[in-house]
Amino acid sequence: MAASKLQAFWNHPAGPKTIHFWAPTFKWGISIANVADFAKPPEMISYPQQVVVACSGVIWARWGMVITPINWNLSSVNAAMAVTGVCQLSRKIRHDYFSDEKSATASLEG
Repeated sequence: MAASKLQAFWNHPAGPKTIHFWAPTFKWGISIANVADFAKPPEMISYPQQVVVACSGVIWARWGMVITPINWNLSSVNAAMAVTGVCQLSRKIRHDYFSDEKSATASLEG
């Protein structure tokens, strides 16, 4: 039974014998790098880069569900890209627009 599932995976139209498998698989590197960037300070986050990561993630995650056969690898990597991009953008926005109010209030009180 395991051999038949492995053979079905191997021969799938989006399986490891095609670019439709390998391109999304290597694209996981972008999501992993974006997760690693959570250790960086928010000042180093780029708005244009994270907007592109988030938007392309949303667009291509949807595309992976529309095409035939459905490419789950493509959809999942792009959903991860969208989530990490939105999280990074929220970190940057909180830092740029909401942390200054707190520091300004603290300096007026001190």
